[in-house]
Amino acid sequence: MSGKPDLQIPLEPERYELNASPVYHFELDRREFFKFLGAGILIVSVLKSAHALQESGAVRRTNESLPKEIGAWLHVGENGVVTVYTGKVEVGQNIRTSLSQCVAEEMHVPVTGIQMVMGDTQLTPFDMGTFGSRTTPTMSPQLRKVAAAARDLLIGLAAAEWQRDAKRLIAADGRVTDPESKRSLEYAVLVKRQQLTQTISAEEPLVPAAQWTVQGQSLPKVDGRDFVTGKHRYPSDQKLPGMLHGKILRPTSFGATLVSIDAHEAEQIPAVTVVHDGNFVGVVAPSAEIASRALKVIRAEWKAEPQPSNQELFEYLKKNATAGRDPTGDGSRYEAGSVEKALASAEHRLQQTYTVSYIAHAPLEPRAALAQWSGDKLTVWTGTQRPFGVRSELAEAFRIPVESVRVLMPDTGSGYGGKHTGEAAIEAARLARAAKRPVKLVWTREEEFIWAYFRPAGVIELSGGVRGDGTIAAWEFHNYNSGEAGIRTYYDIANQRVEFHPTRSPLRQGSYRALAATANHFARESFMDELAHLVKMDPLEFRLKNLKNERLRAVFEAAAKKFGWGHAKAEGHGFGMGGGFEKSGNIATCAEVAVDRKSGEVKVLRVVSAFECGAIVNPDNLRNQIEGSNIMGLGGALFEAIEFENGRILNDRFSSYRVPRFSDVPMIETVLLDRKDIPSAGAGECPMIGLAPAIGNAIFDATGVRLRSLPMVPNGLKAD
Repeated sequence: MSGKPDLQIPLEPERYELNASPVYHFELDRREFFKFLGAGILIVSVLKSAHALQESGAVRRTNESLPKEIGAWLHVGENGVVTVYTGKVEVGQNIRTSLSQCVAEEMHVPVTGIQMVMGDTQLTPFDMGTFGSRTTPTMSPQLRKVAAAARDLLIGLAAAEWQRDAKRLIAADGRVTDPESKRSLEYAVLVKRQQLTQTISAEEPLVPAAQWTVQGQSLPKVDGRDFVTGKHRYPSDQKLPGMLHGKILRPTSFGATLVSIDAHEAEQIPAVTVVHDGNFVGVVAPSAEIASRALKVIRAEWKAEPQPSNQELFEYLKKNATAGRDPTGDGSRYEAGSVEKALASAEHRLQQTYTVSYIAHAPLEPRAALAQWSGDKLTVWTGTQRPFGVRSELAEAFRIPVESVRVLMPDTGSGYGGKHTGEAAIEAARLARAAKRPVKLVWTREEEFIWAYFRPAGVIELSGGVRGDGTIAAWEFHNYNSGEAGIRTYYDIANQRVEFHPTRSPLRQGSYRALAATANHFARESFMDELAHLVKMDPLEFRLKNLKNERLRAVFEAAAKKFGWGHAKAEGHGFGMGGGFEKSGNIATCAEVAVDRKSGEVKVLRVVSAFECGAIVNPDNLRNQIEGSNIMGLGGALFEAIEFENGRILNDRFSSYRVPRFSDVPMIETVLLDRKDIPSAGAGECPMIGLAPAIGNAIFDATGVRLRSLPMVPNGLKAD
């Protein structure tokens, strides 16, 4: 297994939020600013662009590299506690536990003796962010190398003290032992207040997966009790002495500009401060309730242009495709062979269109931030998947050096790709600068639904040709807007054309769990089912005939075996399957549905997923990831969709935007394929991509009705 982290992974184009212009452009009121800072000389760095100092986006940072010194990553305290520093963050995926396991494995200490410091831009090494299922394949090997180097250094210290050959000494359970003399010293005694300054070797040997004793085990969640008892403090729970509360006046619609404002009545409320800076209007008050009351009495006039509605969304996306390459500058087209010739000679041909609606992330904890200025230094506690990215956004917004900004990320209440940007942090910091006191800002549920970015909507057009023996001869795939993730087919097809078409989006859009892989796999796996029925082949047989990838074949076969594919089913029930490859993971999902044609109710009864992502680090946590992905995926597959008209969101709360409920959850069974011969990959995104097509194909099997739009049954089957 290679421990070399990949810092240059290209970003998918559907991470639109990382290429968007800043939400706010504050005017620098010099009198206010210098009054805030006091006398003296102020030196600021004006950033050239949003990307110049971003670790993500169209332009790569060239001045950031991983520290090579052990001490930057790990410290052994006099109490024996091993403190580990990483820019990765915990958003509910339980990476705190699995990273602790990888350090414990290499350093030979118990997991209970490890303390993880995560997502603190002042204390941890620079990190791109926690997204794309990259923590396990990139940060885990890095921390394993660090831990192995620290272990070897400690063994070396003991060898020097005892005048023994280091190769004869053993490190175990937080101590170094000489088997011959039986002498033993704890790590804490060996360091004696020393910093671990040795350089990490690029070729540090790591424990092979087949010999793991800590990794590969289902250890309980680190600090799990704190989360279930309420002891854990989320970003929205943070407090500081003298703290005030802030609220923001939102525009009447997307893209609206402020024409006029009358804040006189709000300013008459005791202890209320109104902050107006360009299009930014906010209030600060002693409590969130008073701030909300002040906000309601501000009279503002906004100007907005007419905008499309969700009723015309897919036509709009097709008409507004933009010429040229995708936003990241990466290639957006792949072609092999001759699609036209292969289509012309194929015995069977099919062309279909699939559509995917915008959906919301709907995290349990809305965006929250607590900001505090100390002179020209800014500290912000906020829920974000990209602490260093938010640090850069804050530096740009306030025209200060990034070194003057510290961002801390307490383990937050989920993100699903929706917390990559720092709007709440910027808003809280702007209010705190005006109030000259710490300010806490927590978005309401409605704000989270309206002003956070959405999973991109998309239109996908597919054409295919199949020979008489069931071999796919031609394949053409066009995706409009939703993105490139998972766009390339993994089936063995000699003649194919695959293309992504960027378009103008009527809503703010960006990263979502699995990105466009969900949309692209839904279209591809639904189309595969349609082709299988066209040539009168069993869907599993048809897939395997056109699939050479052994890892994918293995999960399809494992899922089908566990599910009982081909067995008899009850009347009104249907079986379906879907699967694929994404972020180095392989998934195959089978689903059983029951459809009541009279009422239109569609009930998912059973889901079986087989998953393989290399060597498994924590089996129980991996099962949790797979089950969570399937439950979350139910919403986008069946009923989640953003409704909008003329720049306004129409279903901006849980009472009108339905997410999966306990009553929706089917029996979920998981088959884990542990490949200790393959490096571990992440599992936060891939498991979701097989569910929607499996359900759609099962609905067709039960009813003969083919559904090609996500969500498939927002109002029941009768209404579709």
